[in-house]
Amino acid sequence: MTRRVEATRKTLSKYARPFSWRGRATCLHMARTQMRNMGHRPPSIPDFRSALGARTALKKAGFATVADLLDSLLPRISPAQMWVGDLALLPGDDLFDSICISDTVGKLVGWHQDDSSGVKPQLVLSLDHVIGAWRV
Repeated sequence: MTRRVEATRKTLSKYARPFSWRGRATCLHMARTQMRNMGHRPPSIPDFRSALGARTALKKAGFATVADLLDSLLPRISPAQMWVGDLALLPGDDLFDSICISDTVGKLVGWHQDDSSGVKPQLVLSLDHVIGAWRV
């Protein structure tokens, strides 16, 4: 569990910066970093610089949704089974849902469409609002 906490803190520290398509500071990049910090070897992310470019890259890779992509990389779990460092998907904007990381105090941390200044705990009133969760 200590390794999970350290990997998660390292990832969240790296992404305590504004969301940026051009700067490769997106929830997909954050999720890949978390997987790598936890010892996984996820595939590289295609170079995209906009939401439209990301959508095109996702479809070109054969995935209709971000959840489908995560299903291809990690085992899906119930949101109630999340440990520190696991990934969760929350409802997002029109194009994408939001990938978050389960932190050390049971909160889901990620960017919010209303405040892209850096990753922050997200307001999740019920685990029913979590679209999916994956063990990292």
